[in-house]
Parts: sequence; structure tokens; C-alpha cells
Amino acid sequence: MALWRGSVYAGFVALAVGCVFLLEPHLPNSVLCSLRSSLQLGPASHGPGSPEGRLAAAWDALIVRPSRRWRRVAVGVNACVDVVLSGVKLLQALGLNPGDGKDHSILHSRNDLEEAFTHFMGKGAAAERFFSDKETFHDIAQVAFNFPGAQHYVGGNAALIGQKFAANSDLKVLLCGPVGPKLHELLDDNVFVPPESLQEVDEFHLILEYQAGEKWGQLKAPHANRFIFSHDLSNGAMNMLEVFVSSLEEFQPDLVVLSGLHMMEGQSKEQQRKRLLEVVTSISDIPVGIPVHLELASMTNRELMSSIVHQVFHTVTSLGLNEQELLFLSQSAAGPHSSLSSWNGVPDVGMISKMVLE
Repeated sequence: MALWRGSVYAGFVALAVGCVFLLEPHLPNSVLCSLRSSLQLGPASHGPGSPEGRLAAAWDALIVRPSRRWRRVAVGVNACVDVVLSGVKLLQALGLNPGDGKDHSILHSRNDLEEAFTHFMGKGAAAERFFSDKETFHDIAQVAFNFPGAQHYVGGNAALIGQKFAANSDLKVLLCGPVGPKLHELLDDNVFVPPESLQEVDEFHLILEYQAGEKWGQLKAPHANRFIFSHDLSNGAMNMLEVFVSSLEEFQPDLVVLSGLHMMEGQSKEQQRKRLLEVVTSISDIPVGIPVHLELASMTNRELMSSIVHQVFHTVTSLGLNEQELLFLSQSAAGPHSSLSSWNGVPDVGMISKMVLE
């Protein structure tokens, strides 16, 4: 209470001083010195006895290292090769020009790609979409893969998280996902991939980046961000879920990290419903003492997101998501600020906090 009471007092004092300076902007120096002395203006105290110090001490007491150290981590089930390059340059190479911009939940053509990219670049917002036409996507992917300056990275949340864990030499990491030759080459040697997860062809995700202030015709990006799209059927069907679950008994993990549910957006409603039930059953089969972390990603299907909220959330220990995904989650579950269509630039901290807490 002392912290809030002090804040209220400070607010009243600031208001009073502001009124004084507004009404009498040219007060003599002697009056200003007297005012400063009476208010004891000076550097704020943040010592151990101050409200701020006590609050910091309380957080320090709560935040402690886990008593149980993880030694074995199992991660699944989405993995791919990320092809990262300039979005504007790729679209120019494809002969596309910026139009008015329009969001598409699923991309069916090059024109849809141009409209969706323009829409999100204009807002400086991140997005990820499924490209339905296999042949058109293959043609675009070939141009992107061989484009000068294009970079190839480990992609897919599961593979990225596994790669990050593998940097700790004390951890043994199991990764289950569709791993092709290029991805296998990129993975850390400390990441173990079951033979059942290996496939002959990689899944590619194209990541089109743009910088803050970058222009494309009349379009100018207010913030740096990226637009991601793919035609990824293996991850979309979560083909490696059964391999992942069957590997857990032998691997005996201390922690399970699951991601890739967002990739089901390219599936039919019936396929989504069936697969989601299988995901819940799989998580329920994991021993109670093993924490399960669910990593979310960009989505557009509110019905699928709502199903994940109501069916999956109660089965996991923790969640991972960014500000765009948090807003979409709130929209899908009729949460705080769900009427907001998108963030306009940097999200408001107060609105974010309300979404997280409620």
C-alpha cells in the first residue's frame, strides 16, 4: 500500500506544481528555490527501506532457480528450413507491384501474396500464412532459395527451440519433426533426430523481411518486421506427432516442449478437430511430473484458436507467444480488448498486461 499511496501523493504534488507554473510561468528564482526546498526535491531514494526496494526484494525472494535441473528435453513437432530474404526484393523479382493491400487468411496466388504482404508491411506487423497452390509455391520457393543474399536457417518452433537447448552441452535434446537433408545439415550435433523423423525432401518456409522506413512504391514500413508463408503439408498435418509420443517412453525427458498446432490451419475442420483430440490424448499420456510447454505462433483461424484454448491449455504447464499472438488469442476467446483489429505500432503495455492477467 505504501508504494501506491506514495504514487498518489506524488501525482497530486505534480498536478499542483504544474498549475503553479501554468498560472505563473515567470516566478522569481527565490520562490522556485523555496518551493524546491519545501518539497525536498532531489534524487528519489531506492534503498532497501524504500517501497521500491521492498518490492524488488519481494520479487528476488520469489524468483529462484528450479530445484530440479533438466537433463533431457524432448521437442516436437514442427521443423523446416527458413529461407530469409528481403520481401520487397523478392516480390520485385517475381514481377509484382504494390497495390492497396488486403489480408488473406490463406494465400492462393501470387496476387494474394502481394496484397497480404502490402497489408502487413504497411502496418509494420508480423504475420504467417499458408500458401495453398503447391506448384506456384514451389516456383516462388526456388527463386527465394537461390536469391542473392538469401540465408538458410533452422526453422519451425520445435527445431529452433531444440537448437537453442542444444547450445547447452549438459542437455540431451530429442527433436521430432519432418527433417530433410538441408535441415539435418543445419542442426546442432547435440540434437538427436529419430530415424522415423527423417525425410527425403525439406519443408521450406519463406520469411520476407522489411526494415523500418523501407519503401516499396508509395508504401513505407513504420516498423521492421517479417511476413512468413509456406506450403507445408507435413507440419500442417502434424505427421510426426505419433513419432514424438512413441519416442518419449524410451527417451525419458525431464521437459516436453510442443509446438506446431498453428500449422493445422491448412487442414479441414474435421481434420483439425480429429488431430486436436489426438494432441490432447497424447499430452494426457505424459507422466504428471513432467512439465509440458506449449509454444504458439501466428494464426488466423479463430475457431481453431478457440478450440486450442478450451481443449489444450488446461493440459499444459506453460505457454509461449508474442504480442500479435496474444491479441489474436484474446480475440478468439472474447478476452480483453478483443475488439481491437491489430496493434498500431508498439503495443500498449497496460493492454498487454490486462490480456495476460485475465
